Amino acid sequence: MNIKKSILVRVRVAFLAVVVFAVCVAAKVSHIQFVEGEKWEKIGNEISFDYKQVKATRGNIYSDNGSLLATSLPFYKVAMDPTLVKEETFRRGIDSLSMLLARYYKDRSSVDYSRMIRDARETGKQYITINRKQINYQTKKMMAGWPIFREGRLKGGVIFEKIDVRYRPFTNLSRRTIGFVNENGKGAGLEYSFESALGGTHGEALFQRIAGGAWKPVFDANNIKAVDGLDLQTTLDINLQDVAETALHNAMKAHNADDGTVIVMEVKTGEIKAISNLSSDGHGDYYEKYNLAIGGSFEPGSTYKLVTMMALLEETNVNLSDSVKTGNGEYTFYNRKVRDHQDGGYGTISVKKAFEVSSNIAMAKLVDKHFGTRPDKFVAYADKLRLSKPLGLQISGEAYPKIKRPRDKDWSGITLPWMAYGYGFEISPMHTLTLYNAIANDGVMIKPILVKSVMRADEIVQEFDTEVLNSKICSRKTLDKLKLLLEGVVDNGTAMNLRNAHYRIAGKTGTAQILENGKYTKKVITSFVGYFPAHAPKYSALVLIRNPKGIYQYGNSVAGPVFKDIADNIYSRDLELQMAMEKKRSMEPGVFPTIRAGRQEELTMLCNELGVSNHTNTEDEWIRASRNGSAVTWKRNPIIKDLVPNVEGMTLRDAVYLLEKSGLHVVHQGNGRVVDQSLSPGTRVSRGSRVYIKLRNG
Repeated sequence: MNIKKSILVRVRVAFLAVVVFAVCVAAKVSHIQFVEGEKWEKIGNEISFDYKQVKATRGNIYSDNGSLLATSLPFYKVAMDPTLVKEETFRRGIDSLSMLLARYYKDRSSVDYSRMIRDARETGKQYITINRKQINYQTKKMMAGWPIFREGRLKGGVIFEKIDVRYRPFTNLSRRTIGFVNENGKGAGLEYSFESALGGTHGEALFQRIAGGAWKPVFDANNIKAVDGLDLQTTLDINLQDVAETALHNAMKAHNADDGTVIVMEVKTGEIKAISNLSSDGHGDYYEKYNLAIGGSFEPGSTYKLVTMMALLEETNVNLSDSVKTGNGEYTFYNRKVRDHQDGGYGTISVKKAFEVSSNIAMAKLVDKHFGTRPDKFVAYADKLRLSKPLGLQISGEAYPKIKRPRDKDWSGITLPWMAYGYGFEISPMHTLTLYNAIANDGVMIKPILVKSVMRADEIVQEFDTEVLNSKICSRKTLDKLKLLLEGVVDNGTAMNLRNAHYRIAGKTGTAQILENGKYTKKVITSFVGYFPAHAPKYSALVLIRNPKGIYQYGNSVAGPVFKDIADNIYSRDLELQMAMEKKRSMEPGVFPTIRAGRQEELTMLCNELGVSNHTNTEDEWIRASRNGSAVTWKRNPIIKDLVPNVEGMTLRDAVYLLEKSGLHVVHQGNGRVVDQSLSPGTRVSRGSRVYIKLRNG
């Protein structure tokens, strides 16, 4: 024991001696014994004093806009030491106090309350519990004004024992992610993961043990005050959380599924805006039982074909236009059959089409052909893409991926082909979303985050920035092709039911059979993972639903609609997304309706032929027309490398030329001149992306 602590102990012992002496005189106690640990005991009548822990008030958890997700509300248990009340005060107030207690608690009569308190006073009981029902702060204030109680702790004997109760204003929304900590210090979610910050520092106070084994607080100048816990500012959007959870719940009910999870992430920051996990309660409803998004481990199925295509495009000479024979929908590898979903198969198709329609046979054949003699090279992509180990999230309980290696005992000839379309290994849904988010984020893989900062009131104690896990997951050329493939799944492939006229989705469907007792069953895991808007991604999301019943058994029909419901809601609320997609420029009215924009040489020649006066203030090849009285003035229409050109007002020929020269694939509708383009002029080009242009005559 050091000198400082020794002095503190002696001070406490001296103070305790005074307190105990006073108590003993009042109780006519003659024999007091000191016990190591600053604890005094009375031999015979069992009176003792001890310093006990006083719990700190737990910190709050907030959503991204400051809404309370979890807080500690003060509740109180009402107790009393009737021996402290003066006789006159007791005689005048006991009947009124008993009547008020009976009226509030409604569990016994006023006579019963009066008898209980009188009996305790007469027998010298220094601590009785008035009622085990806890009261809130407002009720405490009310009771503090009742007869006898209004005399306070020392003269009225009332004891309001504070008990902090954790309260969630939004009840079950994201309940498992917010988590809990139980009395044994065990728990889950953010509550458990950030226990050291939220929990604060407990204090210490002197208590007296009285008859019946109860402990009564005693004033002591040496009490150590508890330090309240810090607050957490999370990334969760409570409105989006509600949308995601409702969409998932409705789909789970409709398909009578066992489990499901949804995650919505902001592409550039990695902030998780919504995360919901639902499991069947066995009675037709669902609740948050496990954090499947983070702690769940599943065979990814066809969503892993993105990794397969990345490996093929990076390591081999495979092109998207190459042909692959898929036959009649069934192919045998080492006495094991691989099947495609479409009856009769797809025949001979391009690699691009094989990905869009999610052909298992095509992926298995391509990987077996190009990586059969070097399987380590293929498996290495799981390591490169952070799919083979935990991501190191801020929340505890991450699942550890199960990735097979060529040196493992259970590796066989079929392992590699099976891995090509997502079987034979397990990863978490968060791993899959992190990968797809990296595609949306131009190849930069970032760690998902759930907590932005730890705060003390408005002061930031610790801030968490976006962390890059891999600054370049693949080459730019491969990245552009992967984006094209993911857009093709929605445009021409298995997720065409997700197409809409307002914004574009890119992603991949997944359907994987569930392995039970070493055998694949007819039960499936359906999923859809992707991002939107496809041309300028702001959000990525994943939906996974396990064991749906009924006729719908595929990712596009079970998980896909949930994804679209969430994306539609976000799009309708986020004006920035709408402006980026549908930015319209009004054309200047005048007498030259067909002279808008194009190549300067051609437009000048046209005006001269028609006898229209025209002037120029630029030597640029590409120009725009503006009215100047009865003449035309040509102005610059800058074409900048890697930026989307402005083609409004141009003919289809000129628009297609400029857009394709920029690395974009053009889809057009109508005739005449361009009146609208889906990619805003001046935004950065994502090569291989599609741009939609609308043309109109006049």
